[in-house]
Amino acid sequence: MEQPIEAQQLSITKKAAEGTVFSILLTISFSHLLNDTIQSLIPSIYPIVKDSFHLTFGQVGLITLTFQLAASLFQPFVGFYTDKKPQPFSLATGMAFTLIGLVCLAFASSFGWILVSVGLIGTGSSVFHPEASKVAYMASGGRRGLAQSIFQVGGNAGSSIGPLLAALIIVPSGQKSIAWFSALALIAIIVLIAIGKWYRQNMQRIRPKKVVAHGEQVHLSKRKVATSIAILLVLIFSKYFYLASMTSYYTFYLIDKFGVSVQSSQVHLFIFLFSIAAGTFLGGPLGDHFGRKYVIWFSILGVAPFTLLLPHVNLFWTTILSVFIGLILASAFSAILVYAQELLPGKVGTVSGLFFGFAFGMGGLGSAVLGELADRTSIYYVYAICAYLPLIGLLTGFLPNIGAKHKATTS
Repeated sequence: MEQPIEAQQLSITKKAAEGTVFSILLTISFSHLLNDTIQSLIPSIYPIVKDSFHLTFGQVGLITLTFQLAASLFQPFVGFYTDKKPQPFSLATGMAFTLIGLVCLAFASSFGWILVSVGLIGTGSSVFHPEASKVAYMASGGRRGLAQSIFQVGGNAGSSIGPLLAALIIVPSGQKSIAWFSALALIAIIVLIAIGKWYRQNMQRIRPKKVVAHGEQVHLSKRKVATSIAILLVLIFSKYFYLASMTSYYTFYLIDKFGVSVQSSQVHLFIFLFSIAAGTFLGGPLGDHFGRKYVIWFSILGVAPFTLLLPHVNLFWTTILSVFIGLILASAFSAILVYAQELLPGKVGTVSGLFFGFAFGMGGLGSAVLGELADRTSIYYVYAICAYLPLIGLLTGFLPNIGAKHKATTS
């Protein structure tokens, strides 16, 4: 006798849940936390190195640009290569580059050495992100949005912790205290070796054997797929250009406009970045259930009222608005990434490398451009202009409806 439809659906959902390896998802999320905690130390020390090395805002932007270019240029190539030839232990190798760069940054004695140091940290990131995203895909059991959100929330939590640790440790103790954070890189290497062993034993999870969900398969022309990918990249541009204004210059904005201390500005940056970590977790599961397109609509365009108000309010409301901006804007990336993976099935590493790389690149370019703009005008003017970037989210209307509801898949 055939099972009732409800029982069949329950059986499919149960198999997908059993296929979701939460221990690996939580471990890769933890390693993402360690990786991005280290990375977030770079913008957190800007007020220190700006005074120590007598840097302009343009030079501060160049530090971010160097890091982001190193972290972005290699990612699509890493993803493409590992799609063809999986490299389970490349994650630990990438973290070794980060460790070397961190030690160099602690003892950098010139602006040039700072650029070399952040370049090494960026190189480690370019290996870590596409491969770690692939591990999240492998461990998802079909719940790809949830898996990416768990992975992303670790990174964003790390990004929020970094400025707080910088305020507590680096600001009082100086640049050389950065070396203490090499312990985080060593822990990450040990964790990533363990993940590499699981990766090596579960390579069959990279490509699902059978799709059992209705609506998972995408039947679009190559032109439509290419146009959709282009729109998604433009949305990434708007998101990360705005984020560059916050991560690189929010502390300067608060100091300049409200006269807060360096440590106080770091705490405010922590509040913003922590809201991003919280918002990140929502995007993936909501996209699994309601559809990626609706989450992208809400995340990019929905943040516009708050960004438009931000330059015109007092310190209290600046803090409140920054929380809403972080929560809403953060939900986009997981939805965008999984949407792109559904557009290009079987190319998980390539898609992850392309989108992580482009995001990092736009963040770096945004920081450099906005730094020059701040030097020529003012920090306030930068925020007044960037407030309009989320309106680019109107382009979401041109994306096709795919993956409208969460359905289970088996590996």
